[in-house]
Amino acid sequence: MNKVWRIWAKALGQKDGRNDREADIIAGIRTIIFVSYMVTNIAIVANAVRHWNDVDYDTLNKTKLYNCDQFRDTL
Repeated sequence: MNKVWRIWAKALGQKDGRNDREADIIAGIRTIIFVSYMVTNIAIVANAVRHWNDVDYDTLNKTKLYNCDQFRDTL
């Protein structure tokens, strides 16, 4: 597990801190920030997929009919 954490910490960026304990804390904070970015992005994409082609056809057809009647009255 220690080797995995070391690789993950290096993947997050340059090792910062005056000692290993401080560097681990900084890597932990970076991990929390990374996870929050990922959760936010997943929520945005899930919302976009959920509302893909989300059209209320009854309202759309009524609006089209209303616009046609309104156009006919102007002639």
